[in-house]
Amino acid sequence: MSLYGYIKDKRFFVIFYLLIITFVSIILYTNIDQHAWSVILYTYISCLVFACMYIAVGYYYRKKFYQSLRELTEHPHDVLVSLLPESQNENQRLFVNVIKNIVQDHTHQLQKLQEEKKEHQEYILSWIHEIKLPIAASKLLLEHSEDKSKEWLDDHLEDELGKIEDYVEQALYYSRIDTFNKDYFITEVHVGQIVKNTVKKYAKLFINKGIHFHMENSELTVQSDKKWLGFVLDQLMANALKYTDVGGNISVSFEEDSNEKRVRLHDDGIGIKSEDIDRVFDRGFTGTTGRNHTKSTGMGLYLAKKLANKLEYELTIESEEGVYTTAVIHVPKVRNYYRL
Repeated sequence: MSLYGYIKDKRFFVIFYLLIITFVSIILYTNIDQHAWSVILYTYISCLVFACMYIAVGYYYRKKFYQSLRELTEHPHDVLVSLLPESQNENQRLFVNVIKNIVQDHTHQLQKLQEEKKEHQEYILSWIHEIKLPIAASKLLLEHSEDKSKEWLDDHLEDELGKIEDYVEQALYYSRIDTFNKDYFITEVHVGQIVKNTVKKYAKLFINKGIHFHMENSELTVQSDKKWLGFVLDQLMANALKYTDVGGNISVSFEEDSNEKRVRLHDDGIGIKSEDIDRVFDRGFTGTTGRNHTKSTGMGLYLAKKLANKLEYELTIESEEGVYTTAVIHVPKVRNYYRL
């Protein structure tokens, strides 16, 4: 900080000083004789000297603080807070606190962006690996289809294309999570019809595994976005089908009380270990079941949970290993959509 800059900052003090001197001069001029002007001039010069000394001493006292701030511009942001100089007065203390808050907020946002970028990269790599499997399987089917019928080939290729479509859909919804508020439309939705669409989507898997489906009280309606709620139900249904054995059962029921409406998707599949139940919604978590019984990306329930939260729903899982698994969508009756 230059001396000129410091004096400029003290301009109000200088103006105040000149006004006081002018006022005193007027008073003295109207009340004393001419012989006292030498004393007045001496007083003026002495006051001016003291004022200059005050500004000079203040400048050199403050110079160290401002010089330290200037030197901070040469350091990376992550060490700024630790290098901030000690404040010399209340104003400086306020400015230092503001700088600390800004730097800490910036650091927090930067860390969050880095974590999101890392998460995105990991998902893309996982997605590429997973989508290569049905593509490779399709190539193998075509290469070894000489002795197979056209119907057999079409059936198996359709299965692989369905897997590719599911992976692409997951990636599409994953990419839209952060821009959800630009792509939703709340209406009165008939949940039973959405469930029927989901069952229709996975009808072939139901048939191939001989799984029985049952739905009760299909008249429930909720305030929701049809597309996003449908995706949540798709992920829950796909997960239930994946871990339900041949000949098993899947059912959907609806409940309602004074606080909320609930959609319960129940299966009598292999269930979830008790030590895994609290982590099933973590990104990329497959658990013992996912590793031992079938290939799993660990993204289906993660996306379902994220999108349910965006809709202001609560998604919970109840399970007993080897007995059942029940996913419950809790829809509160009092909601504020403008908070999305």
